[in-house]
Amino acid sequence: MSRKKVTAALAGAALLALTGCGANAGTNAASGDDFPRKGKSVELIVAFSSGGAVDTAARLVQPVLEKELGTNVEVINKPGAGGQIGYTQLTSAKPDGYTIGATGSPSVVVSPLDPARGAKYTRSSFQPLGRQVIDPAVIAVQPDSPYKTLKELLDAAKAKPKSMTASTTGLQTGEHFAMAQIQETTGAEFVPVHFSEGASQATTAFLGKHVDILVANVSDVTDLTKQNKARVLGVMTAERSPSLPDVPTFKESGYDVEAGTARGYSAPAGLPDAVAKKLEAALQKAIEDPEVVKKMNDLGLQTSYLSGKDYETFWAGQEGDFKKVLPLVQKKD
Repeated sequence: MSRKKVTAALAGAALLALTGCGANAGTNAASGDDFPRKGKSVELIVAFSSGGAVDTAARLVQPVLEKELGTNVEVINKPGAGGQIGYTQLTSAKPDGYTIGATGSPSVVVSPLDPARGAKYTRSSFQPLGRQVIDPAVIAVQPDSPYKTLKELLDAAKAKPKSMTASTTGLQTGEHFAMAQIQETTGAEFVPVHFSEGASQATTAFLGKHVDILVANVSDVTDLTKQNKARVLGVMTAERSPSLPDVPTFKESGYDVEAGTARGYSAPAGLPDAVAKKLEAALQKAIEDPEVVKKMNDLGLQTSYLSGKDYETFWAGQEGDFKKVLPLVQKKD
């Protein structure tokens, strides 16, 4: 073979090898087989301010998630509009696994259902990865409040509708829906005051006596009750909360009201299967880690894991339920 032919053959073989490597690299990147790449962090968006239950839960799973994924996980708070700002950023991200977010209902479920909210996402914009907790709603008053029982408070609110203000973490959030259910079931009507940056903002307002009533979740009031900074009058769940064993449920007090928040983690829709599987497996390990579960229990957060598929089914069911009561919490002009 001539020198020219040998040179041409070698050049062709080299080009073929390079082309093959490039194709394989592209395939690996597209399929997610190389996820996560060394040195590339995963962002975990929290749609509420730091210090609240959503943020706390995310920061508890963060170190275990980092260990399982083998890369840094950065919690980023994007509060505002009752979670809508953070959810918009999450669903606008590239579905490559490097952006995930904490998703809590009813806020993430309801915001796209109300046209007035102008949400740029729907349920199909999210890819659920796993549910972490169920956090029952509660109603609390100041320690020096004249209302000693739930019945006393609700009777007063019925006698003088809209005479007392009550906190929420934003329009159409869990607390807002809880108030609507209380009104529909008992006739007691409070004036909602929306603190769209989250539970820490609402709690600060309550402690400063800028609102009369704190409507929150068990996890938000566990420490407050220990410190005698709030008197919880009722838990909106079927059974008493292990974190508040001395507080009666609404049903015990004669009111058929159940409400609360479900929280988990999701990604933008369209994740490669390999990436989704890795994230789901890592999240399950983090959520069910014994030390994480213990710390969650200490904070009044009840771990209730669901897989990505089961979380998606749960989400769809909630969407149907919330549609029925949406008119009660829609903004009135």
